[in-house]
Amino acid sequence: MDRRHFMQHVAGASAVMLPSTSFIQNLRAAETNLKKANKSLIIFWMGGGPSHMDLWDLKPGTQTGGEFKNIKTTAPGVEISEVLPTIASQFKHLVAVRSLVTNEGSHERGTVLMNTGRMPSPVVQYPALGAQASSLLTPKDLPLPGFIGVGGTAQRIGPGFLGMMNAPFTVQNAGQPPENIKAPASLGSDTESMERLRRRQRLFYSVEDTFAENSFPHLRKPEDREAAGSAAQAHTSIYKKAFDLTVSPLRTVFEISTEPTSVIDAYGGRMNQFGMGCLLARKLVEKNVTCVEIDLGGWDNHANIFNTIRTGNGPRLDKGMGNLVKELVERGKWKDTVVMWMGDFGRTPKINQNGGRDHWARCWSVVIGGGAIKGGQAYGSTSSEGMDIKDKPCTIGDLFATVYKGLGLDPTSQVRDNLGRPMAIADGKPLEGVV
Repeated sequence: MDRRHFMQHVAGASAVMLPSTSFIQNLRAAETNLKKANKSLIIFWMGGGPSHMDLWDLKPGTQTGGEFKNIKTTAPGVEISEVLPTIASQFKHLVAVRSLVTNEGSHERGTVLMNTGRMPSPVVQYPALGAQASSLLTPKDLPLPGFIGVGGTAQRIGPGFLGMMNAPFTVQNAGQPPENIKAPASLGSDTESMERLRRRQRLFYSVEDTFAENSFPHLRKPEDREAAGSAAQAHTSIYKKAFDLTVSPLRTVFEISTEPTSVIDAYGGRMNQFGMGCLLARKLVEKNVTCVEIDLGGWDNHANIFNTIRTGNGPRLDKGMGNLVKELVERGKWKDTVVMWMGDFGRTPKINQNGGRDHWARCWSVVIGGGAIKGGQAYGSTSSEGMDIKDKPCTIGDLFATVYKGLGLDPTSQVRDNLGRPMAIADGKPLEGVV
């Protein structure tokens, strides 16, 4: 961790140390209510900007319609793309929000907006949705990280002003134990080797604790020293949790080799890394991990979009997301788990000269479900060719408020940013009739 990275977390810790009495009371009340039930959030992140026009809001028979046909779903009156038959079979549990307006067509800025619910700011370090959910929902005694990211990490948004304790723990390849929880190769798995590793742990903890307590005498203000110490302790706590996992039986939760072949095949097989990430997400939420984000990139299809979706990301998405929803329902986790499918933005209704679609944030779709969300419907609609919102426009703030309420959180609950200012966790209102 470099100096700049560390000082950003010090600033965040300093802001958190200055809450009002009412803020503390609200937070404690929320904590008491939330920990009565283990709620989880699963985010399907589609990097590059997926084509809602070819997945969730098709316009067959029009100039913008493209090559795919609609198929019926298990939600009355709701149709989606023929490339998503597994998801269609589970749509009685899901909601297609077809009227999202974000107006941000840049990959970088769209990624920040969709992950944080806020426009990018040069002064406020907004946290990712997963980090915010983790900070509010994760029990302190959870032996696993509260926020786990699976797959591509190039643009994953971090914890912002919430600090390192809520940063995403990355699993590069689903089905393989993360590198940072593997025991050193020089150690065996016998009892003596494990005891040697535990002795190393105890020595490491001692050194880290001493550093956290004594390394900031140069800071003049007591509150700055305390904030710096808190940030250092958070850093130490993260490493302790990772270290503890190296000798814990819980580390096997990251393995999928023990799953029946039939289950692995249902998720698309071992070659479908997104599908394996979805299977891993099911295992993690069953161990009460608060947020799992599974990445599926490759959606920036400015050319050859129909063949790319038909033979690539369409089947990958369908097998992974569809079977995850199915298993969460069957295994009794659906009411405690909210799912959210989204990307940086949508794609243009107009098909370009290269057989692709370009960036489009004026009106597009996301999919949510689970928890307190009322599945089996489409919310909002677009015009006949998908160029404009027809009814029930939805902002990113409204979407986040809906997801938070689906998790049992009050969207008006306040946190303090890195400047010490109070702000609601969502800048919008829950969608009426959805939650």
